[in-house]
Amino acid sequence: MARLPLLLLLFWLLPPTSAKSTSVVSANTFQIQQEYYRPGDLIIGGNLLLASFHYSNIPDFKKDPSRFPYTLVAIPKNYQKFLTLKFAVIEVNKDLVLLPNITLGFHIYDNHQTERNSSLISLSLLSTRGQMVPGYKCGRQDTLLSVIGSGNPKSSRQMASIFSIFKVPQLSVSFESSEGDRTVYPSFFRINSKKSPQFVGLVQLLLYFQWNWVGLLASEDDSGKRFISTLMPMLKEKDICLAFPEIFKSGIPLINVFGLHLAFKLLLKVEVIILLGDSITITLLLPYLRTVQFNNNAGDEISFSENGLGSACYDLLNWVFLPNRSFVPIKVGQIDPGALPGQDFTINSDAIIWATQKVPFARCGMKRCQAGERRRVPEGKQVCCYQCDPCPEGTVSNQTDAARCDPCPENQFPNKDKDQCIAKMLHFLSYQETLGYTLVSLALLLSVMTSAVLAIFLKFCDTPIVKANNRDLTYLLLVSLLLCFLSSFLFIGQPGKLTCLLRQTAFAVLFSLAVSSVLAKTVMVVLAFMATKPGNKTRKLLGKPLTNSIVITCPLVQAVLCAIWLTTSPPFPNMDFHSLVGETILECNEGATLMFYIVLAYLGFLALISFTVAFLARKLPDSFNEAKFITFSMLVFFSVWISFLPTYLSTKGKFMVAVEIFSILASGAGLLACIFFPKSFIILLRPHLNCKENMIRNKNL
Repeated sequence: MARLPLLLLLFWLLPPTSAKSTSVVSANTFQIQQEYYRPGDLIIGGNLLLASFHYSNIPDFKKDPSRFPYTLVAIPKNYQKFLTLKFAVIEVNKDLVLLPNITLGFHIYDNHQTERNSSLISLSLLSTRGQMVPGYKCGRQDTLLSVIGSGNPKSSRQMASIFSIFKVPQLSVSFESSEGDRTVYPSFFRINSKKSPQFVGLVQLLLYFQWNWVGLLASEDDSGKRFISTLMPMLKEKDICLAFPEIFKSGIPLINVFGLHLAFKLLLKVEVIILLGDSITITLLLPYLRTVQFNNNAGDEISFSENGLGSACYDLLNWVFLPNRSFVPIKVGQIDPGALPGQDFTINSDAIIWATQKVPFARCGMKRCQAGERRRVPEGKQVCCYQCDPCPEGTVSNQTDAARCDPCPENQFPNKDKDQCIAKMLHFLSYQETLGYTLVSLALLLSVMTSAVLAIFLKFCDTPIVKANNRDLTYLLLVSLLLCFLSSFLFIGQPGKLTCLLRQTAFAVLFSLAVSSVLAKTVMVVLAFMATKPGNKTRKLLGKPLTNSIVITCPLVQAVLCAIWLTTSPPFPNMDFHSLVGETILECNEGATLMFYIVLAYLGFLALISFTVAFLARKLPDSFNEAKFITFSMLVFFSVWISFLPTYLSTKGKFMVAVEIFSILASGAGLLACIFFPKSFIILLRPHLNCKENMIRNKNL
């Protein structure tokens, strides 16, 4: 027979999801039978539940009272599916093109939902009619093509273990076979898809309505146990807690959310699947069945896998109860595992009609944690029964029911409500703020005053009071003080790479030059007095060689220290995010902090020598003894820098910089005031004292 079409008819006849209504067959329209047979060349076997036992506690006095009274109650919905199968077989047999010279038949048993009947029925389908000899087909004309059923998971396993021995394909919608089951039940095929998308959709539904305190009800069978065992880890992962898991002996899995009953009937978009292929022998069959691939009436691609059909789309129905105690299912959403992420679960919440006229509240805690708060689970409570605590300092939460508060980035800090991070303000000593322009004004004032004193000493350079105090050292000291005052501008403004390199080193070298000049002037006073004594040879040491060696050597040592500092670990611009709340400090990191204190220590060492020499020479007679004024200037210098260290170390940011600027200006101002103001006063306001006679008179005293 050339190219005999091959037919695969898969059973589980649900109404199409596009149907608006479903007809119902009354129990009175058919007679309950245990067996339904139609002859054919190829037989489709069936082990179905068409009627169930109904037990009654009301005695029937027409029957033996020792027997438990029961009646068989037909299940119209299942019988309707059987009629659909019957109709499909008749229509296929009428078509002369579809299966030429081959007729289909069926042999359907009603198992009455008893496991014992399922085993007997399976053995009967494998035997010659009227005999219970499995695999014995002598005299049998019809061939068992495949078997459909049962809807009971335990019965399906029993059937699968029997039919797999004889390699008869079994098509069922019951238990989900795992990878190991494929080896044990090689001829079992699930024609409904995996239930995992249903579970995922259920969890998504709970998350959508923000329900986290729910109860689960499931039937006491393999399907119900699988429902509970699979769903519970998924709920736990999403922090959804169980008020109770309840197992009952009959019914379908449903969820009870504090009085709200949500029954999900997830409709598979497959009615009857017919596959036409090339002519092959019956011996549909198993290898070809495993490679089935087609599109259903919804346009979805359908194929068998190890766990059933590859994909399916499910409808989410809202059961609306009417006043006449009937109900109407309304589609309000859809679960489509094959859709793009984010589109696999869709729901129209506005279309839902709630029994309580509003969305039910199904949460363990009555209060939800708002932004700026975090969840805290009291000891002994479930994770859903949490309390709300404010976020700790430095952290924020911008979501409802946040499990934790997250720290802000380094350049940001929490706002007042701790629900978002905002940018930190840049913190540095700027020219625009009050402290900045106050220090700038003071530095400019002292610079102008120093320049004025220098101009006075240059103008009156030939007067006795200027000559008596070594004019070159005086000019050098005034110039170094002027540069010290101007160096304070390196500390103001936004720190940069160049300013960080220059400000500390420039200050250290310039102040070393100023203190060295003071030291040289003090040494000159002592040597000048010692030269007046008969036989003293110190006169040879007087003059430029001594002063030049002091004012060159001492600053040179400081310059070498600064060069080592800049070579090994130079200062650099830095951002401090943690010292001040809500502000980022722009500062100069001193690099090698030890070198910074060595430089300061060396400066203090020079000042100490100057102070010691000046203090010892304060009462020496001379024409104009500067030692007294130098002693006072060094006392001011020490007072400023001794108080500088603890104040500098206890402040942060721009205030630390302001302390150092003030110390520079104050110590420089002390030198300027103590050494030069008395002389300037005499030169400008007491010119009669600026004469040689007065100088000689003071010398004789």
